[in-house]
Amino acid sequence: MTKPYAAEPRDIFFVSNSVNEMGGITSWSHQMARLFSERGHRVHIVGIVPAPEGRAHELADDVPFATTTLYAEHPPTVRPAQGIRGRLNLVEQRRRAAREAGMHEQAAKMSALFRAAKPGGVVIVTQVWAMEWVALADTAGLTVIGMSHESFDTCRKSSRFGRVKRFYGDVDRMLTLTREDADRWIRQRMDNVGFMPNPLPFFPDMPSDRSRKCVVSIGRLHEEKGVDLLLEAWAKVAPRHPDWTLRIYGSGEEAEALRKQAAELGVTGSVEWMGRTSDVPGALRESAVFALSSRGEGFPLAPMEAMATAVPCVAFDVAPGVHEIITDGEDGLLAPPGNITEFARHLDTLMSDKDLRDTMGEAARENIQRFATAEIVERWESLFALIER
Repeated sequence: MTKPYAAEPRDIFFVSNSVNEMGGITSWSHQMARLFSERGHRVHIVGIVPAPEGRAHELADDVPFATTTLYAEHPPTVRPAQGIRGRLNLVEQRRRAAREAGMHEQAAKMSALFRAAKPGGVVIVTQVWAMEWVALADTAGLTVIGMSHESFDTCRKSSRFGRVKRFYGDVDRMLTLTREDADRWIRQRMDNVGFMPNPLPFFPDMPSDRSRKCVVSIGRLHEEKGVDLLLEAWAKVAPRHPDWTLRIYGSGEEAEALRKQAAELGVTGSVEWMGRTSDVPGALRESAVFALSSRGEGFPLAPMEAMATAVPCVAFDVAPGVHEIITDGEDGLLAPPGNITEFARHLDTLMSDKDLRDTMGEAARENIQRFATAEIVERWESLFALIER
C-alpha cells in the first residue's frame, strides 16, 4: 500500500539526549522519523551525547533519515554553586565555564543544521535535557515543539519538573501524551500545552490465540519497571497455576537482584528469564496475558504491542497514559499503583478463564487501533499546519 505524501514536505528535526540509547523514546523517535520520511519529509535525528556504554541500540542499515551526535563523549557534570564557598571554588568555576563553552559550541553545530532547513521546518525536542542545547541554538524561522514523555506526577517528583517549566515555557507548543496530563500542566500556568499520544508500534497479521499458558513481561530490568512487584504477585498466583510460566524479557542492572528475589520467593521453577529480544511480536504471540508492573510510565508502548497482538493486559494504573490505553474490565484489568494483592487477583482471573482472555484479547486488538500510525501522523500534520499559521 502506497504511503500518502505530505502536501508540503518539511525539514523535521528530532532532538534527543541520544540518537540510539535503548528505551521507549528512541523507539518512538525512530518510528516517527520513519513515518515522516515515508510521507516525503526530510528528517534528521540529533542526539546530544552518545548512548551510555552497554545501552546503545544498533541502528538499521536502511534508516531513511540522517543522524548526528553532537558530543564525542559525555560532557563533565557540574554541581550547582551553593553558598559563598561554592561560588568561590575555582575548580568548579573552571568546570562550569568549560561546560558552558562546550554547550555553546555544540549548539552552534545545531544552529548550522537548522539554518539549512527550508521555511516551515520543525524542531521536536523529545527530552527537556536536550532542550538546554536547543535553547542556545538559532531556531529562527522554525517551529519548536517540546515533549514530555512521562506522566505529570513522575515529572513532578524529579528535577525535570523545574526544567520543563523553564525551558518549555516559551516553545511554540509543549506536548504531553494525554489530555489529563496536559490539563495539569496548564494549571501550572503554561498556556502553550497540548497532547499527542504515541502511535501503535505495530499491528501483526497473526495475533496470539491466548492458548499457551504463559504470562509475559517486556521491559528493562530497572526499579521503575517494577519487576520485583511482579515477582511478588506471581508468588501469590503461581501455586494455583502450576502449569503456567512467567516469561520476563529484558536486561538491566536489577537482573541479579531479581533472580535472587525469585529464588527467595520460591518461584524459580516457573519464571523464565529470556533476556532482550529482537522479536517482540513473536514473544507476544507465545503469551496469553501481558503484565505491566511499572511504578511509573508515560504512554507505554509495551501494552500497546500486547493489545495489538490480542493479548489482554494486567497493569498498575500508575499514569493517565496507562488508563488511556487500557479500558479496565473491557480489554484489560487495572490495579491501584503498588497494590500487589489486587494485581495478583487480576492475573489469577485471566489465567483461570480462557473465555475471558479471548473476549478481552479480541476487544484489545480492536480498541488499540484508535492509535493507528496513519491517524497519529495526520494529527501531527494538522498540528504543524496549525502552529505555522
